[in-house]
Amino acid sequence: MKLNELQPKAGSKQNRMRVGRGIGSGKGKTAGRGVKGQKSRTGVSINGFEGGQMPIYMRMPKRGFNNPFAKQFTTLTFRRLQEAIDAKLIDAKKPIDEAILKEAGVVRRVKKDGIRLLATGELKDKITLTIASASKPAAEAIEKAGGKLTLTLKETPALEKGVKKDKKDKASRLEKKTAAKKTTKKAVK
Repeated sequence: MKLNELQPKAGSKQNRMRVGRGIGSGKGKTAGRGVKGQKSRTGVSINGFEGGQMPIYMRMPKRGFNNPFAKQFTTLTFRRLQEAIDAKLIDAKKPIDEAILKEAGVVRRVKKDGIRLLATGELKDKITLTIASASKPAAEAIEKAGGKLTLTLKETPALEKGVKKDKKDKASRLEKKTAAKKTTKKAVK
């Protein structure tokens, strides 16, 4: 084999088809695009637009309930945390937070609401951890091991079904407003 005998593998390179260059080429006139219309023109295909018909990406997930207010967490398990401690990626004696976990490569991407700790696996070391959220079993296991867990995300208490907000506060504010208006009217007279 010589340098002048080198050539690409058969079928790996294909010559570009020049279209719209006469009927003799086999791809002349309409250039393989069919006949006239929007799709035969350049640069007008609108991605996801189906001519006014409800597009498939809006038609499809009509199943279950999609909560727009759902918290988005990156999950971290005891197993993954213990593996990182055993591999000396994290020092268990020092306080651990989300930045340290990301820097050590324990979690790759921290989602919008932070990291949530789950009690999957076993945690042997006593650790001090500061993260957004943790499951109850995970929090109990850390406390039981003698560690400390600090949660940065504050849970807002949900109202029970059928229980309305206390309207006394709103009523008292309304009374103050009307009283203030009355005093200003008296002062004007």
